[in-house]
Amino acid sequence: MMKKVLLLCLAGITLSSCVSKKVFEDLESKYARLRKENRTLSSDLASAKKEVAKLTADYEAATEELNTTKSSLTKYKTDYESTKAQLAALQTSYDALEANSSASIAANSKKNRELLAELEVKQAALAANKEALEVERKRLEKLQKDLADRSKRIDELEAVIAAKDANLRNLKEAISKALTDFEGKGLTVEQRDGKVYVSLENKLLFDSGSWTVGANGRTAVQQLGNVLGDNPDIAVLIEGHTDDVPYSGSGNLKGNWDLSAKRATAIVNILRENKQIDPKNLTAAGRGEYAPVAPNDTAENKAKNRRIEVILTPKLDEVTALLQDID
Repeated sequence: MMKKVLLLCLAGITLSSCVSKKVFEDLESKYARLRKENRTLSSDLASAKKEVAKLTADYEAATEELNTTKSSLTKYKTDYESTKAQLAALQTSYDALEANSSASIAANSKKNRELLAELEVKQAALAANKEALEVERKRLEKLQKDLADRSKRIDELEAVIAAKDANLRNLKEAISKALTDFEGKGLTVEQRDGKVYVSLENKLLFDSGSWTVGANGRTAVQQLGNVLGDNPDIAVLIEGHTDDVPYSGSGNLKGNWDLSAKRATAIVNILRENKQIDPKNLTAAGRGEYAPVAPNDTAENKAKNRRIEVILTPKLDEVTALLQDID
């Protein structure tokens, strides 16, 4: 069975300033739409397989019908030969009786005409069956070709999806290896829903109320950037998250949402220092306190919610093109 993991990448946005509420809502809408399109792609793939099954059933039914037609053709041929034999016998009888009486000759002539008419009818039926057989043969050939073409495209689609899954696993392993010194210190790497999620708690990156990345955090982000630079076909979404404690710092920030956007942008700016990373693949988003991973009921859970999530998504242009070909 094909895997149903299909997503589209989010477009890059200008990362040099704070993300506004409208931009966040646009990103969130695009993110939801991509998830919906992923489900649609999976549904389309299932429908294509059902269509293949239907074509196979049609092919088998047509083959059975062809075999029935061939049997009928054989019977017509047998009847034809039998009629010819009867005609020959009657012709012999006609020759023998011709000298006896005009009445017998007339009777035999009438019988002969009837047999000839019957023979012509059977010959016409045989010709019609030959024509129908040829039409059916051509239809079966077209069904076979359509089935082969769809099967080939589905095989290609499954191969592309399998390759992208393998690349995603390799990417996760490469990131885990590059950031092994930081695991257990507020950093986790996991693969789910066809994406790789790198989560960094704020204690690894920022001081309280700040969006300046500390030395250890900068090192971790730079090492992550080295891996991303080797994977140009990956879309990178950096999300900033806070707990539900209102921001009380000074400056021009208006609250947790502004703070989370500032922190996401700070991570993007470090990644942009790596010239191997295409800025068009980078997107920064502030989520504020509205996407927690744990209830904000303990200090430990609040610390988990204060985080940066780097979400890595493979580009699915090739998968989309193959699905359009199957349709």
